[in-house]
Amino acid sequence: MIRVAMLSFWHVHARDYAKQITEHPETEIVAVWDEQPERGRKEAQERGVRFYESLDELLAQPDIDAVVVDTPSDMHRDVMVKAANAGKHIFTEKVLAITLREANEIVAAVDKAGVKLTVSLPRLNDSYTLAIQDVLREGLLGELTLVRTRLSHNGATANWLPAHFFDAKQTGGGALIDLGCHPMYLARLFLGLPESVTASYGYVTGKDVEDNAVAVLRYPNGALGIVEAGFVNRFSPFTVELHGTEGSLLYGTPDNRIVLRTSKLGEEASKSWTVKEQPDPRPSAIQQWVRHIVDGTVAEENIGLALDLTKLMEASNLSARRNQAVKLSELAQ
Repeated sequence: MIRVAMLSFWHVHARDYAKQITEHPETEIVAVWDEQPERGRKEAQERGVRFYESLDELLAQPDIDAVVVDTPSDMHRDVMVKAANAGKHIFTEKVLAITLREANEIVAAVDKAGVKLTVSLPRLNDSYTLAIQDVLREGLLGELTLVRTRLSHNGATANWLPAHFFDAKQTGGGALIDLGCHPMYLARLFLGLPESVTASYGYVTGKDVEDNAVAVLRYPNGALGIVEAGFVNRFSPFTVELHGTEGSLLYGTPDNRIVLRTSKLGEEASKSWTVKEQPDPRPSAIQQWVRHIVDGTVAEENIGLALDLTKLMEASNLSARRNQAVKLSELAQ
């Protein structure tokens, strides 16, 4: 049995991760630490486990094997480097870190300690993502020229997001670095890393962080990626569009099905849109993390995409502040 400590319940997904750890047959929650002790004590009491005032004391316990990190994003570097140095396996909410330099420091500590790291990038495992990757492997769209990904909700206008999600220091940003992580890593998955990023942020509700955001990814071959995110849209569907020289693919506009139109399947097929079947999803990020711990394997693709996600988010934040394009090569390592 893998004995897990929950490190903070700051993030809105922390309770869901705790539920997944509790329900998994190979893991159990044995301890809690939180940067807000009152919240941590309450969560520990609900679960009948130990609460630690001191993170260092918790990490020193030999009967704790792994940690789930849901602290404010600006604490990720310090918390995860400490956890890795203490020999604890790490599952963390995205983003891995706010800056590339901090993310690289985390991965270096993980590699040195030999512990297993997995970052929550859940849409990589969904059926539609796997189906889209199949289409791309088959070359059915020709050369990709445009990818558009969008994810929005009304957390700012309906006031259901916690207030600390609008704290610029803790979060490192607003709609894009939180919700926009998902369309961003999908755009990266489909198109690869861009040469530069240009981002524009809107402040509809007047918060300290953006609640409306668009990032444009530019590629040397002329392809473009458009990533959209917002906390101010009540009915905006999660949307993926891929367009290429030989075909187009649409998902979520608004139905949760993939439709495809391509010249690659013959003249008759090119005249209309056809529905693409979706395979079963892959195991969840938590399940994959547990397998890496048990099997002694490394989540290479996951960690690589998490590092790229931090690159893209840091570049987006810099672009919005400077009001100009930012090349990924400009980021401090």
